[in-house]
Amino acid sequence: MKINWFPGHMKKALDSIRKEIEKVDVIIYVLDSRAPYSCLNPQLDIISGSKPILFVFNKIDISDEEKINLILKNFKSDKSDYMKLNSTQSGADKQIVAKLKSLASFKIKKYKDKGINITIRALVVGVPNCGKSTLVNNLCKKAKAITGNKPGVTKGSQWFSLDKSIEICDTPGTLYPNLADQEIAKNLAFIGSIKDDIVDPVMLARELLEKIEKLYPGKIKERYKNAQTLEEIAKTRGYVLQRGEMDIERTALAVLNDFRSGKIGKINLEEV
Repeated sequence: MKINWFPGHMKKALDSIRKEIEKVDVIIYVLDSRAPYSCLNPQLDIISGSKPILFVFNKIDISDEEKINLILKNFKSDKSDYMKLNSTQSGADKQIVAKLKSLASFKIKKYKDKGINITIRALVVGVPNCGKSTLVNNLCKKAKAITGNKPGVTKGSQWFSLDKSIEICDTPGTLYPNLADQEIAKNLAFIGSIKDDIVDPVMLARELLEKIEKLYPGKIKERYKNAQTLEEIAKTRGYVLQRGEMDIERTALAVLNDFRSGKIGKINLEEV
C-alpha cells in the first residue's frame, strides 16, 4: 500500500505558521506518543529556527510509556524540554505554563530587569489529529478551539490568552509534502493523521495487525478472543453480510477505531 497525501490547504497552513512563528517566543510541538518520531515534520524543524521548543508527548494514556521513557533524553537540550501528557485530562495547564516560562526565562529576566512584565507567546504545532486543539482547550479551561477525532478540523490560526503572562496560537495540523518514508506514512495513517478517505481501510488494518503482532506478540489475540486476522475477527464479532460473507471492511474500520481509542492496548508503533 502506497501513501502519498499532501492536500493544498497544508501548504497554506505552513505559510501561516511561518508568519506566526516570527511573533512567538516558544513553540509547543505536540507529538502523538504512539509514533513520536513519525510526527516530527522536517519543515517545521527548519521553520522553527532557534526558537525554544516544548515537546509534548500527548496521548500518553494509550501509548507504551516505558518505550517513551527510553527516548525522552533525545528531546532535552538547552533550548528544548519535554513533558508527557493526556490532553483530555485537566490539570496540565500549570505544568505547561511553568515549562514555557522556563524556556523563555532569558527574555522574561531581560525585561523584568527593566521593570517590564512581558507576555510570553507560544505557537502550538503538530501533525493532524495529534490533540493540539484539545490541549489548547485544556490550557484555556474552556472549549475555545474546535476539536475532532479526524484530520483537518482546525482550518486557520487561532490566538487565545491564558492570562496576562501567556498567549498561545493554535494552528492547523501539517504534514510534510514528501512522505517518501512509507513506514512513517503508514504510522501516520494508523494514528489517524492521514485521512481515511485516501487509504484502503482493509489494507491499512491488515498492516496494522501485522505490525502490532510483530511489536507486541499476543496482544491482538488477547483483544479479539484468539482471533488474529480480519477474517477471524469478523467471524468472532458476527460481522456477516446478507450472503453469509464476512464484512471485512466493517471489521477493518472497527480494528482501526479500536487501536486509535486504545482498546487494543498501550502501544508504540516505533522501534526504540
